[in-house]
Amino acid sequence: MDASIKWTLCRAGVQLDKRAARRWSSFGPYYAMFPVSFARQVIARYSEVGDFVLDPFCGRGTSIYCAAEAAREGVGIEINPVGALYGRVKLRPASQSRLERRLREVGRRARCTKEIDRLPAFFRKCFSRKVLAFLVSCRKNLKWKSSRVDATLMAFVLLYLHGRFSGGKPQALSNQMRQTKCMSPQYSLRWWKENGFDRPPKIDPVEFLIERIRWRYKYGAPRFSTSEIGLGDSRSRLKRIARKHKRKFRLLLTSPPYRGVTSYYLDQWLRIWMLGGSAVPSRAGAWWKRKFEHAEEYRSLIETVFANCAPLMASDAVIYVRTDARKFTRDVTLEALRKAFPNRIPLIRRRPFKRETQTALFGDAARKPGEIDIILLP
Repeated sequence: MDASIKWTLCRAGVQLDKRAARRWSSFGPYYAMFPVSFARQVIARYSEVGDFVLDPFCGRGTSIYCAAEAAREGVGIEINPVGALYGRVKLRPASQSRLERRLREVGRRARCTKEIDRLPAFFRKCFSRKVLAFLVSCRKNLKWKSSRVDATLMAFVLLYLHGRFSGGKPQALSNQMRQTKCMSPQYSLRWWKENGFDRPPKIDPVEFLIERIRWRYKYGAPRFSTSEIGLGDSRSRLKRIARKHKRKFRLLLTSPPYRGVTSYYLDQWLRIWMLGGSAVPSRAGAWWKRKFEHAEEYRSLIETVFANCAPLMASDAVIYVRTDARKFTRDVTLEALRKAFPNRIPLIRRRPFKRETQTALFGDAARKPGEIDIILLP
């Protein structure tokens, strides 16, 4: 292979085709994703080969993946199991051959049982019975928390669980739907009826996924053994990282949740159902299921996480935070960073939205203030 289409990755000298790097870096549709190009630029500018990079709100793990491919060591934390699973898998996916064998095995176990009929009406309008039987089989049989093969297969199922049609053909296992964000059952049922999507597409889920797995693996797959993404709450998990990692981090690159913008649980409620969650979405329960509306709870979250990050960072570390430009979120983030890193003067760069925002796609045409980057240099 021509060396011009390779990147040298990781301290171990692993090499990955650029085309493979592009395919895996985009793995996992997720609302409010870090742009891959942005993460690559920040990592290239503010860190060096072999440095440790930290992201306590890592979402689908873009910052950690980009750190690993640039021969840094990344550590990320994400409380949403969907994002954490995407990030974990794209760092170290299972081998293609084992993945395909497991897919066919789980497919053979699929049965159209009464369990399918007991699911809410949304599911039978969203998926054909064959697809729904396959999904129920995945829920029952995939040990995604403990097995790399099962985690990889589950991540592919989540990736193609729902999505749009293109050229009249479904690009996912579902009826017509957005890929990054699952709408509510009531909205979806009404929209399908009003727009002529009363019947879900008939799909062979095993062959559908086989084709897409082969496309993803065509140029190879990453094996970033020294980077990691953990599922958990950064307020407590950062203390474990401090005990585990003796070296200090040279770059903190993150984007905390924006106050009152979205519920990262409701955005992904159908994928969370696949991971064992409820078939009826609700924001009740865990704090992260809500939209971070409560001002003091939000302030406490941001302050606690950055305070816990501070002891992990080297004295010459760069702190790079992208956040909402709206006054409350901006001010709380600035205050938290000043408290955690009192000897730094923040540099603020405004980032107006260059294209239509995701909220505009759902009918909210109000002008948005954009985002800001807060940078603390040594």
